[in-house]
Amino acid sequence: MTRVVLVTTSFPESVPGSEAAGGFVSDFARALSRRVNVTVVAPGARDGHAFSNSVDVRRYRVPMQPLSLLRPLNPAHWPAILQTLRSGRRTLAAVLDHQLPNHILALWALPSGYWARACARQMRVPYSVWALGSDIWALGRVPLIRAVLRTVLRDAAHRFADGLALADDVSRISGMSCHFLPSARQLPVANVTQARSGPPYRLAFLGRWHQNKGIDLMLEALEQLPKEGWEKIEAVRIAGGGPLEHEVRGAAAKLKAGGRPLSIEGYMDADEAAALFAWSDFVCIPSRIESIPVVFSDALQARKLVIANPVGDLPRLLENGAAGVLAKAPTASAFAAAIAAAVTRPGGANSASLESLRRQFDVNVIVERFLDQIEPAPA
Repeated sequence: MTRVVLVTTSFPESVPGSEAAGGFVSDFARALSRRVNVTVVAPGARDGHAFSNSVDVRRYRVPMQPLSLLRPLNPAHWPAILQTLRSGRRTLAAVLDHQLPNHILALWALPSGYWARACARQMRVPYSVWALGSDIWALGRVPLIRAVLRTVLRDAAHRFADGLALADDVSRISGMSCHFLPSARQLPVANVTQARSGPPYRLAFLGRWHQNKGIDLMLEALEQLPKEGWEKIEAVRIAGGGPLEHEVRGAAAKLKAGGRPLSIEGYMDADEAAALFAWSDFVCIPSRIESIPVVFSDALQARKLVIANPVGDLPRLLENGAAGVLAKAPTASAFAAAIAAAVTRPGGANSASLESLRRQFDVNVIVERFLDQIEPAPA
């Protein structure tokens, strides 16, 4: 049976809903384990070995999580970076020495792809890289790191990216082909509720309360929304957490004092997130910077429409209007206009084009597309 080792810098361990990309990595690993043997090499508070949902997880100790907070341009972070680099490579090498796989998948290009390349060359095992925007658009700006990134991508057997524009950038940097492979988690949405066919509608936001995610833009847009728009809204629920918590709670208190039906909630695990999307009619994505957010695929799984800012790949995904309403610009006033347009249109999300889009973001379909690339076709 095919054996695949996933090496990643993000995999859930503790706080539900706050593990960033790790939530979908866990779901991908579990879905993949139904087809092949899977071992995950992932960061943790300590070195360790455990089984999680039929997946063999080997933890390497890191000084802080999430690792996305480590900044190579900050000299104070270099001791933690070096410790992480040593720990991850050592653990991956130990796993490969114990059980030689047929393939290594690095999530993401750096540092996971760097470890995968080094160990794959030594063990003569092919590796692939699944890139995130932070790999290409942030680390790729640093000249020395960009050279390492190019080598890691070029030497990989296959390159994947979780965004359409991102895949183009990976191809440009590496000079090699790159496949679009979306990131999506598997929500327990068996009991999907039908979106309402008319107002009043329910709006939901779930994500980090960070400037990049535009939660402040959404709250400002709700302040600007005229009375006629609010009359078509039954309730707005905002869930998550992050560095803008003080601003979020302050703006929410002002809206509630004005009689607006808005509630603030914390991080959610998969069951709670599924319940939120089942409750909603529209899922709000007010991001300033984005490729394709995981919450977009969450909405598709729940068969709910989105209200989104025109950033990253969202304009291409929403170009025919089947999946929701796109703002004209990533501003509060434009997002307010998009909300107003959404709540005046007929509800529901049942078109054939929406179903086709939903399938692209199904975890099991994503696994099939990955295996189609790494497993040789039968003779």
